[in-house]
Amino acid sequence: MLDQDDRLDLMLAGGRVLTLDREGTDLDPGRVGVRGGGIVLVEPDEGPRPKADRLIEAKGQIILPGLVNCHLHAPMTLFRGLADDLPLDDWLSEHIFPAEAKWVDPDMVYWCTLLAAAEGLLSGTTCMADSYFEERAAVRAFQESGLRVVCAQGVIDFPAPGVPDPARNIEVAERFCRETADRGGLITPAIFCHSIDTCSAETLRKARGLADRLGVGLMIHLAETKGEVERCRREHGRSPVAYLDGLGFLQKNVVAVHAVWVDEDDAALLARRGVGVAHCLESNLKLGSGLGPMTMLRAAGLTVGLGTDGPASNNDLDMFGEMRSVALGAKGAARDPTALPAGEVLRMATRDGARVLGLADWIGTIEIGRQADLIVLDADAAHLTPMYDPVSHLVYAADRSDVRHVIVDGRVVVEDRAIKTFDLARVMAEVRRLAARVKTAPDDHAASG
Repeated sequence: MLDQDDRLDLMLAGGRVLTLDREGTDLDPGRVGVRGGGIVLVEPDEGPRPKADRLIEAKGQIILPGLVNCHLHAPMTLFRGLADDLPLDDWLSEHIFPAEAKWVDPDMVYWCTLLAAAEGLLSGTTCMADSYFEERAAVRAFQESGLRVVCAQGVIDFPAPGVPDPARNIEVAERFCRETADRGGLITPAIFCHSIDTCSAETLRKARGLADRLGVGLMIHLAETKGEVERCRREHGRSPVAYLDGLGFLQKNVVAVHAVWVDEDDAALLARRGVGVAHCLESNLKLGSGLGPMTMLRAAGLTVGLGTDGPASNNDLDMFGEMRSVALGAKGAARDPTALPAGEVLRMATRDGARVLGLADWIGTIEIGRQADLIVLDADAAHLTPMYDPVSHLVYAADRSDVRHVIVDGRVVVEDRAIKTFDLARVMAEVRRLAARVKTAPDDHAASG
């Protein structure tokens, strides 16, 4: 309880507060008090309000935890729409990898990451997990944006942006993690091993060892396509999940991205190792990879969060759209309208996503002691009227345009649907400048689509 003389930095009051705590506390109306970046008050909006330096009056609006995007490649905003309607292997090898080799540098990463940050913030995302190359430039952009981010430096066994000599890929990742850890604040360093097809057993073991030494997380595209599974069984005599486990790679700080082609044995093994899963349904559907066995993964006891994947394969970073697709996709796959109900999907996009990223003690719910990562949605819209169940509406009816305010670590970063931390118009102009170079490049694989 606050004393009458205690003063808040920020208070959100008068709206419907969906805490997403374990009890499913729903305060209508409620209020949330913030001090020093943390939540210090969650209660019904009754009686005299505590004093606050700033008040956000949220009558007719919904206050909920910020959304957590568990996997994306932020700088790939530059390649949005560059090579659509292709299978994953062709998309990567014939278009994306060549485009990255030609166009990715720190300048591109900086501006295109800021654009991704804006897209995420404006659609209610307060935490992202970014995996890419030249990630130091991404860190600089994310710090300017005010987002909370897990930034993972890419590791791959061929020349990559910022790592022309693949023999130094682990060295570069170590330097990045050490430099980024010293920054503190909203940025958490991690390591991103691209896949078992692009990282050797030696590289995967070294990455595992580095993660252990530094105490950072590991991310990897895993069992994304049927072809990947077939190649792994042919070359190693086991599934990708079992192959990684045999290398000692799978531990509780690993995020398995996609996990589309896993069976019950794989799911049980991932659960025993404490691995989290980032489910990127819209990207998987667009690339024809498959739906993913979400009900089976959750039944096995796995924690599953949601990710958009990169804007070149989705093609947006809209977590509201992702929630709706995931809910409908699970029902269609199971031919069961009760599969993966709205409440479970909303938790996947908030508190479960935080758990996948190792941030569950900090974000994902509205509770005293958590950091104040909050979003406010305007519920007074035709497509949200009438409102019998706000949770159902958030998954099946709400849209990113309904997001009105966004708070990260107690700081208002979006106010009345406008970015407050950087000049979005300039960022868009810079990305258009970069895109003009791509568009007018010679007609080779790097600029075809």
